[in-house]
Amino acid sequence: MGNLPFSTTSDELAALFGRVGSVTSAQVISDRETGRSRGFGFVEMSDEDARKAIDELTGADMGGRAITVNEARPRQPRSDRGGYDRGPRRDDRGGGGGYGGGGRRD
Repeated sequence: MGNLPFSTTSDELAALFGRVGSVTSAQVISDRETGRSRGFGFVEMSDEDARKAIDELTGADMGGRAITVNEARPRQPRSDRGGYDRGPRRDDRGGGGGYGGGGRRD
């Protein structure tokens, strides 16, 4: 579920969904570095209760925000974000740059 107010706790999430059916677990996702809510969470329920929650709670007001409720999808693999390979260079002059290079010394 998404578009949660940033002040929402996991207990509040469980209470909201508990009005619709039996909640196995509820978790608001927080930023690793700051600990602040990221505005979305996950709730585990039976398939039947989950369908009912999607129907009844999508667009519901929570703290002045219309929440979105949908079935979680498997996480897509992320591309490797490390480094950037520009491929072969157009010429063979080397890197250039650096400190103090190429200037005249007297």
